[in-house]
Amino acid sequence: MIAQILVLGVFPAAMAYAAASDLLTMTISNKLAAILIAGFYVVALALGMPASAIVMHSIACLAVLSVTFAMFAAGWIGGGDAKFAAAVALWLGFEQLLDYILIASVLGGVLTLALLAVRRYALPLVLMKQDWVARLHAPTTGIPYGIALAGAALLIYPHGSIMRALAG
Repeated sequence: MIAQILVLGVFPAAMAYAAASDLLTMTISNKLAAILIAGFYVVALALGMPASAIVMHSIACLAVLSVTFAMFAAGWIGGGDAKFAAAVALWLGFEQLLDYILIASVLGGVLTLALLAVRRYALPLVLMKQDWVARLHAPTTGIPYGIALAGAALLIYPHGSIMRALAG
C-alpha cells in the first residue's frame, strides 16, 4: 500500500509542482530534486527493485546530470532544469531516457515557439498586472523549460519499469 502511494503520488505530484513553480517563478527548487532522488530510492527498495536496476537508474541520472550541467555551463538551460532533468532520469532509467529526451525536446520547442509568438503582442493591462505573467511575457526572460520536462515525464512514466514493478 505504501509503495503504491509513493509510486502513484510522489512522482506525479513532483512533476506538477515543478511545472507550476517554473511557470510562476522561473525556478525549480533544489529541494524538489532532492525529494525526487530520495523518493526514488525509497520506492525502489519498497518495490524490491534489483540492485543492478537501481545502479543502472543511478547511472542514467549521472549521465543526464553530466550533459545538462554542460548545457547549464554554456548558458543554454537553467541550473534548476539541469538538476530536475537528472532527478527525472533517475526515475525513468535508460529504458525510457531516449523517449523522455525526444518528447521533452518537442514539448520544449512548442513551448518556446508559443511564448515567442505571444511575446510579439502586447498583453491586456489586467494580465500585465500579474507579476508572473509580466515576467513570462518579457522578451528578456528565458523559457520555463521545466514545464516541458515535467510534461514529458508524466507522459513517459506510466510505461516504465517502476509502474510494471508496482503492477507485478
